Amino acid sequence: MISFIRGRVAEVTEVSVILEAGNIGYEIFMTGSSIERLGRMGQEVKIYTYFHVREDVMQLYGFLTRDDLDIYKLLLGVNGIGPKAALGVMSGITADELRFAVLSDDVKTISKAPGIGRKTAQKLILELKDKLNLEDAFEQKLANVQAASEAGSLDEESNGRQEAAEALVALGYSNTDALRAVRKAAQGEADPGDVEGLLKAALKYL
Repeated sequence: MISFIRGRVAEVTEVSVILEAGNIGYEIFMTGSSIERLGRMGQEVKIYTYFHVREDVMQLYGFLTRDDLDIYKLLLGVNGIGPKAALGVMSGITADELRFAVLSDDVKTISKAPGIGRKTAQKLILELKDKLNLEDAFEQKLANVQAASEAGSLDEESNGRQEAAEALVALGYSNTDALRAVRKAAQGEADPGDVEGLLKAALKYL
């Protein structure tokens, strides 16, 4: 129903982003790594979405690439995996890693995803293996590598935030507090690619 939303980042939580588009604020649930890559508050972004509708709930799940959305939909087709569990898988391994793990019967890699045990990983491999092929997996991997290199500046900002958060954790702060403080700093006066500047600004929020 809603293929994607292009809008301005209005608010960010631990598990979702509020995207303002057409004077409407859409709450979109995303993985932590995707939220970290969104950039500053007020920045315009495009998020590919899956609209989950149930009798008592309507929720949007979002991804930064069409490929991630496609893999998410494949996961939803696995018996016993719902929208939140599928998002948990996507937060633990990338779309490329999942494809190659399924094709190589790599239960261990898939089991690394939050909430996915060995039996669920085996069932996931069994149900998805005939929907994937090695040639397509390599082609998509190449396309993703090329896209990542074109988005190098965004990667630098993401790496800067990650390094700053890791430094705060080393100082004794929790992962959650460190990520929250670094996010606020990056959305404020600090340059997301400047680790030292991010650290100084983040410490003000702790």
